[in-house]
Amino acid sequence: MCGIVGKICFSKNEKVAVAQIDEMLSPIEHRGPDDVGRFVSANGCVGIGHRRLSIIDLSPLGHQPMSYLDRYWIVFNGEIYNYLDERKKLQKVGYVFKSKSDTEVIMALYDKYGVNCLDHLRGMFSLAIYDGKNNTLFCARDRVGKKPFKYYMDDKVFMFASELKAILTQKEYVKKPDFEAIYHYLTLQYVPAPMTGFFGIKKLEPAHYLLLDLNTKKLIKKRYWKLDYSVKLNLSEEEWKKKIIDKLEESVKIRMVADVPVGAFLSGGTDSSAVVAIMSRFSKSPVKTYTISFGEEGFDESKYAKLVSERFQTEHTEYKVEPAAVEILPYLVKQYEEPYADSSALPTYYLAKMTRSEVTVALNGDGGDENFGGYERYSIQKVGLFWERFNKINNFVVVPLANVMYKLFRSTFTERLLRFSKIVGFDYRRRFVGFSAYFSEDNKAKLYKKKPKYNTYDYMTRFFDQGESVDKLDNTMYGDFASYLPECLLAKVDIATMSVGLEGRSPFLDHEFLELTAKIPNGLKIKGLNQLKYILKKSLRGLVPDEVMDRPKKGFSVPIQKWFKNDLNQYVKDCLLSDKSLTSHIFNQTYIREMMDNHTVGKENYGHKLWALLTLELWFKEYFNEETIF
Repeated sequence: MCGIVGKICFSKNEKVAVAQIDEMLSPIEHRGPDDVGRFVSANGCVGIGHRRLSIIDLSPLGHQPMSYLDRYWIVFNGEIYNYLDERKKLQKVGYVFKSKSDTEVIMALYDKYGVNCLDHLRGMFSLAIYDGKNNTLFCARDRVGKKPFKYYMDDKVFMFASELKAILTQKEYVKKPDFEAIYHYLTLQYVPAPMTGFFGIKKLEPAHYLLLDLNTKKLIKKRYWKLDYSVKLNLSEEEWKKKIIDKLEESVKIRMVADVPVGAFLSGGTDSSAVVAIMSRFSKSPVKTYTISFGEEGFDESKYAKLVSERFQTEHTEYKVEPAAVEILPYLVKQYEEPYADSSALPTYYLAKMTRSEVTVALNGDGGDENFGGYERYSIQKVGLFWERFNKINNFVVVPLANVMYKLFRSTFTERLLRFSKIVGFDYRRRFVGFSAYFSEDNKAKLYKKKPKYNTYDYMTRFFDQGESVDKLDNTMYGDFASYLPECLLAKVDIATMSVGLEGRSPFLDHEFLELTAKIPNGLKIKGLNQLKYILKKSLRGLVPDEVMDRPKKGFSVPIQKWFKNDLNQYVKDCLLSDKSLTSHIFNQTYIREMMDNHTVGKENYGHKLWALLTLELWFKEYFNEETIF
């Protein structure tokens, strides 16, 4: 696991200096504390750099940038789990290797197959290969979006990096916020691709590659892989159970291979528990597991993590997160570099930091919900697909009734019921985004002093349309898979783990496993309306404790509702309602004050909205100032 950077000058009069590559590498040193390397082409127009976290082949032969056949130079971030098999195939047709690393295998595959080399890679990656003979640059991001790739291009320069902080070091880019990205962030809690929050800097979408001709400055972007939900296998439950377990075991086993210590995140949920259970089958020594706890009982899942730890006799470590832990928030905002409002980034960072003290690689359960329909919003969508035919009854009966219930019994349930009743008649894509929204379009109309002419619901339909399935629930899951998963969940884990030099691996996101689960009929993923992850849980019976699988899903979240009422109340007011607030230039502080007051007295729960505004304010202060923005 590593950090990569690159800079290409299109003019022969402009040269890339080694010092510039070092400037780009400096802010991402945390991604690779073990080694550093840089390369500048003979003509001085191409420079690439690499920070290394050694996982496979700890010898100096794994050093990057790595050359091959006196023609190719590569910088690569990630792990290729099938590289030994591909290496053997290449050796049979005459390819010779100097190292034992997966990096060299990638270059040989590129030499043989060109851009189609990506079809042979099973793993997570972002990479760039400079071809000195053809004067081209090939860049790619893995199928799921585990590893980040951000870039900037104008008529003078092309720059890329694992983190955009590296691009900000170069004079060619002048910092400017992207206000459309911020508008969408307020609804989604993250910035959707290809936007980043910085005007002109983009992130490469998962399963895409770039091919840049340095002679003509022509940049081609193409998708090379997509999940296919159109083919469903008509198998019995017993047959599905065997297929799921066999493939999951394979996915876990290949991710346990490393030349450094390996452990696991253990939340006490079904997915991470399944990974730990399978790891214990293949590990010769007790698996090292790590979890986070909270003082607030409604958010603390540590007792379930302990139960799993005891069942599989793991070496278990627990860290308790208190409200004072939010002191790290400005640092996290800097690390996440894009506007980001998932509050679980806070405990994820502490979990990663604790884990890194003992191991260098940690497996996790990410992806199980997207694979098997594990979110409540999928059930709500299923209800919506049925109920939308009764829209007249809904408008004249259900909406007024939901309004009355909400006014009389203010709670999370009645708030969700009211929200659902108002959006059930929407197009299914707009309904799904609307139900999960932090700030709805109506909320943002009140928040902005002058509402921009953007619409997040319309923008997000592109992700659902990519599913191309006749089944709307399939397209709904694909929408999450194409945007929420890579740009929110995976970004959270990548930034948190790499900020402390820890590699995270996700067996549920193995692309061969994903291709299998896409073939499972939805009726086996969500049984009826409320049996989420039905076939996965059936598959895991007898392996994962029933107490873990049968309890209500909580999710990995922070008790910000309580914190904002008490410990952090003044902190939020000082950030959002002071004269020095940068967001006050665009947001209505009276509306924010009303939210804060109503939240404090318990009239409404605005925890997630206030967290989104707080982290955005800190982001503005970290990367901009009043003069450069407004």
